[in-house]
Amino acid sequence: MKTSRHLEKLEHFKAYNPTAAELRKASPRQVEDAETLTRRQRVVSLACCLIAASIMIETLFFKFTAAPESVYIFKRMGTEPSMRWVQGLWELAASIGLLIPRLRWAGGILTTGAMAAILSHMTWLGYSIGGDHGLLFDMALATFTCGLTVTLLHRHYIPGYVPATLY
Repeated sequence: MKTSRHLEKLEHFKAYNPTAAELRKASPRQVEDAETLTRRQRVVSLACCLIAASIMIETLFFKFTAAPESVYIFKRMGTEPSMRWVQGLWELAASIGLLIPRLRWAGGILTTGAMAAILSHMTWLGYSIGGDHGLLFDMALATFTCGLTVTLLHRHYIPGYVPATLY
């Protein structure tokens, strides 16, 4: 059997042992993630973030000031006042997550989860509350859609996310 003259012998192998100076030099390097979104996806993501955050921030005033509509909704479900506060804090956290670019994946997940309001509209509350002709339900649908879109677009930034493969 012929041996290749380009291969080193195992006896000549030396392990890489960096010096302390080399380690200090290498440690401050910042590694930037590759841009995974196209321009169109970034625009859609930004629009969805702004729409969902603006809707949720708008409704925070009503939840935190105990507006009659908000109190009626949560009383009807039997969760007034504790869940009104929890829902308000949840939506505040989701809005902040949507507005910070590195946390958009978390904001999308929180937004999608916060829109359990859709289920409450379909079960306890009905589509129209206090003569609003379904406005709150439509806002919940729009917010859910935007949150789901942001989550799907930024899914690669979720820690521990493993993409499904078709192999």
